[in-house]
Amino acid sequence: MYFGQTEVSQMRSSFDLAEKLTEKYFSLGAGGIKSHPYEVKTLIELREHEVHEKAFAHLCKYYVPEKSSISGNAGFSFYKVCLQDNRILDAVTRGGSFIKFAPLMLYIALHEMVHVVRFGSGAVDFEAPEDQKREEEERVNVLTRGILKPVADRELNLVIDCFNDCYHIGDIFNN
Repeated sequence: MYFGQTEVSQMRSSFDLAEKLTEKYFSLGAGGIKSHPYEVKTLIELREHEVHEKAFAHLCKYYVPEKSSISGNAGFSFYKVCLQDNRILDAVTRGGSFIKFAPLMLYIALHEMVHVVRFGSGAVDFEAPEDQKREEEERVNVLTRGILKPVADRELNLVIDCFNDCYHIGDIFNN
């Protein structure tokens, strides 16, 4: 199962709003979220190692080496949010009349943006051991719910309530 045009459009809108909420919460200033490079890909665009069977989204970190020492271009890291369309669509289907795509996607998008900022700023080590990664997931879930609560409507509140600490929202991976 892959996202159709409607889901891709809603996904983009969700990430746009998630960027704004993240920038405001973390007071990112002039550079905003752009100071933490990332891209979003859907399941059809993912490589094999970017597909994950347990999460709605899988965060990967990549390093682009310097172009040349002569030009002075330094290398940089960026993150890839790897959306697992099949798992997201399945959750919406199983959620029936309760869980809608747009609020679920906003939760997922904001959750991943919080990770990108926390890892990108060095507040948390992307290479941390598994036990620390689990703790980070819990922290990010709490932050995500806190950021969303003031702007939540009834449908988003259902997502916040349903996908709490008991559920696995995202995962992180380094390559």
